[in-house]
Amino acid sequence: MNPPENALVLSVDEKSQIQALDRTQPGLPLKTGRCGTMTHDYKRNGTTTLFTALDVSRGSVITDCMPRHRHQEFLRFMKQVETETPKHLDLHVIVDNYATHKHPSVQRWLKRNPRVHFHFIPTSSSWLHLVERWFRDLTDKAIRRGVFASVDELIDAITAYVEAWNCRPTAYVRRKTAQQILDKVARGRAMLGALH
Repeated sequence: MNPPENALVLSVDEKSQIQALDRTQPGLPLKTGRCGTMTHDYKRNGTTTLFTALDVSRGSVITDCMPRHRHQEFLRFMKQVETETPKHLDLHVIVDNYATHKHPSVQRWLKRNPRVHFHFIPTSSSWLHLVERWFRDLTDKAIRRGVFASVDELIDAITAYVEAWNCRPTAYVRRKTAQQILDKVARGRAMLGALH
């Protein structure tokens, strides 16, 4: 909420198992009086995992697609982030509680890189993670209705979207105060408790 001076706050996560789906027919777009269409049958042509670091203040992203989703790939991505960000800034990285982010190899790397600081969001609160909002835009605008004959075509579509996004990045702005969000969480917990 209040980053220190000379710091860059990054929301980092992975969108795993993005499928390269080749549909039997192209979908028809939304028109006045008619819903958009998409065939129910498709052929799977493989998957990729997208690693993303969203600059919370500017909205720009650093990304990389990798075939697997393990601590080795996460560490490789974090090294890329560390290389591509200004050296004079501390990196405050918001991550979820996925085991990959807490792996001993990652912890050793953090000790060797004192300018990088991890901040873990609470369990079951991915809605707090701004990079998840960016993933939704990516899915809606570049993946969901796409037809991809290969993983390379899928990665090309993701790369094109990222390049266009970074030409005009937009920071996500929360409309509610932190207290309003916490109050809503408390009401939700109370309701869940009452239902059980």
